Amino acid sequence: MTNQKTVAENKKARHEYELFDCFEAGLELKGTEIKSIRKGKVQLKDSFVSFSNGEAYIKGMHISPYEFGNRFNHDEVRDRKLLLHKNEIRKLYQSTRIKGYTVVPVRLYLNHGLAKMEIALAKGKNLHDKREAQKTKDAQREIQKALKNRY
Repeated sequence: MTNQKTVAENKKARHEYELFDCFEAGLELKGTEIKSIRKGKVQLKDSFVSFSNGEAYIKGMHISPYEFGNRFNHDEVRDRKLLLHKNEIRKLYQSTRIKGYTVVPVRLYLNHGLAKMEIALAKGKNLHDKREAQKTKDAQREIQKALKNRY
């Protein structure tokens, strides 16, 4: 059994993008950042992954300041380094060179006390794709409701 506690999920990513390959990445954090994450004060909504000098960084992830951090508190939206293997970084970077592909964070969770992030290679959906996904989701919900009421 894994000891995972989901802290934040990027629901917008599943709606806006079609997700392909998923990877687990560690985060390079400061002391007050991990304390805020453990309290659940993190938001992934507008964040994305960028690459520079052979390293991956998460940009736009908002971690609220720790209330007892005083002068040691962190910058809320600073770029944070993702801890991935070199071949994973290379694969993701080469995939983002293809038009329309990007890397987005899907969820942030604690695994045995360590902050881990699930990132995915994604391609943006068109408007009609989003409508189609919503229709199938609604149809599945109606089927489940009908089956529940039947018994």
